[in-house]
Amino acid sequence: MWRGLAAPCYNFRLTLPFRQLGNTEHTMVKIRLTRGGAKKRPFYHIIVTDSRSARDGRNIERVGYFNPIAAGQDKRVELDVERVKFWIERGAQMTEKVGALYKEAAKPATAA
Repeated sequence: MWRGLAAPCYNFRLTLPFRQLGNTEHTMVKIRLTRGGAKKRPFYHIIVTDSRSARDGRNIERVGYFNPIAAGQDKRVELDVERVKFWIERGAQMTEKVGALYKEAAKPATAA
C-alpha cells in the first residue's frame, strides 16, 4: 500500500492544519463570557476566543469583566470598548449577553 514509504505513525485526520486550535484562518472568533468567582458568587471575564475552545479554556484576549452581584461602589461592567470595536471590525461575533453589556458600557463612554 505504501510502496516503499514509511507508514505514518499518527492519525492524519486529527492533525490536519484546519483542525488545529491555533489556526484561525477559517474559524469563528467569538466575544463571550468566561466564569470565575466562588460558588454562589459569580464573576465573569469578557474574552475574545476561538469558538471551538471551551468556556473556561484558552482565550485570545481579555477585554473586560462583568460582576452581576456588584453592590455599593463596585463596578458592574468594565469593558474596553475600543478593543471590542477592533475585534468586531475583523469579524468577531458577540453573544447576546455580551451585546447587552456592550451597549451598557458604551452609553457612559458616549455621554462623557
